[in-house]
Amino acid sequence: MLNENSVRLFLRTISTMKKIFILLTAITFVLMISSCKHQGNGSNQNMDTTKEKLADSAQAQLHFPGEKHLKNVRQLTFGGDNAEAYWSFDGKKIVFQRTDHQQYHCDQIFWGNVDSLLNDTTSQRPFLFHLESTGKGRTTCAAFLPGDSLILYASTHATADTCPPVVDRTKIGKYVWPVYNSYEIYIADLQGHIRKQLTKNNYYDAEATLSPKGDKIIFTSDRDGDLDLYEMNLDGSNVKRITHTLGYDGGAWFSPDGNKIVWRCSRPAQVEEKNEYRRLLKNQLVMPTKLQIWVANADGSDAHQVTELNGANWAPMFTPDGNKILFSSNLNYSKGYPFDLFLVNLDGSGLEQVTFSNTFEAFPMFSHDGKHLIWCGDRNDHGTHDVNIFIADWIP
Repeated sequence: MLNENSVRLFLRTISTMKKIFILLTAITFVLMISSCKHQGNGSNQNMDTTKEKLADSAQAQLHFPGEKHLKNVRQLTFGGDNAEAYWSFDGKKIVFQRTDHQQYHCDQIFWGNVDSLLNDTTSQRPFLFHLESTGKGRTTCAAFLPGDSLILYASTHATADTCPPVVDRTKIGKYVWPVYNSYEIYIADLQGHIRKQLTKNNYYDAEATLSPKGDKIIFTSDRDGDLDLYEMNLDGSNVKRITHTLGYDGGAWFSPDGNKIVWRCSRPAQVEEKNEYRRLLKNQLVMPTKLQIWVANADGSDAHQVTELNGANWAPMFTPDGNKILFSSNLNYSKGYPFDLFLVNLDGSGLEQVTFSNTFEAFPMFSHDGKHLIWCGDRNDHGTHDVNIFIADWIP
């Protein structure tokens, strides 16, 4: 949904102490491995013990104290910026956006088989990524359709083969996200062939997700002069606006039963805030520093605010039982970084921190059977500031 450039900006603020810690950990690994090499034909039991220690040390970089809802944490991607990974209906595949800074300089959509990503070596891993988008323009917001043979995503490739202009925040003097009016929503097969274009206009149409009932798509658009949520049928017909209050409404997801939606939104209240919001939007920009989580019925009725927290609260997802929301927030940090994952009840009570890596953690998504969680972040990045995809067993 939003946004790889935004993620990278957050990651530049990682502290020097973290880098030193990673360096010391790497040195410890080298010393342990060297010790193993000099054991010759010694005890196999000692070798096994050393391997266990190495495995424990590696796992320590992936699983942190206090993360009681996560078990068996593993890393699915290594290198580049990988984000917004979402499950297929059968739980065997994920689709995600990726920038590798080499062949693709802005986000493209890829998919991969989860078992293959878990079991293959790091050096072979990039060959397990299947390019879903055209390789042109910038893409975002992918989701599998029922049957797992088609994928929904947004792209700017119809306007230009190249990446759209990057926002110069130094000139603007504010932290902003671009909302390019060249984004259109497409459906393609797993070979990357576009089967249907769902939107075609000069407005921002992106952040599309699918109801688990398989009958509706929800997306964000500024076609009526504001960034609102809309629904449409899977063929792009019967488009309806379902939010109507000034401010950014985006990143919406359905509850497991398809009866509710959750999303991130801003609600400028003062005249100055409203004028600034309108001015930025006119220039295809939005400032996401003050976001809260909202919930409504799937048709937009009974919309109400869930969180009233500091900072940016975004990337929300219902838990498998539909009774809580898992989301990303920087509420603990006055400087805007790091981001952690939190749980909260639908009425805003029971706030609970889920991740404790002191890094960037966002884009959580549960498998359809509720047993697994994937999310994206920079834990275990070894100072590279790469954003990678992680998977864990979910413990309610």
